[in-house]
Amino acid sequence: MSKVEANRIKEILNEQGRSQAWLAEKLEKSYVVVTNYCNNNAQPSIEVLRRIAYILDVDVRELLVKTKP
Repeated sequence: MSKVEANRIKEILNEQGRSQAWLAEKLEKSYVVVTNYCNNNAQPSIEVLRRIAYILDVDVRELLVKTKP
């Protein structure tokens, strides 16, 4: 089964010049958890996704991969 790209967290972090370690600290989550989010090996809950959007100062929709063009 192939991995589904569901979020753009890693892409947004790269665009902002921020690290996964920085986000992990801001979220008060382990680096491993955030790395799993960034690599689409795990997906954050809606609540955590909203926190990530707030921390990165983006609309929560920007963190998701579009399903339609």
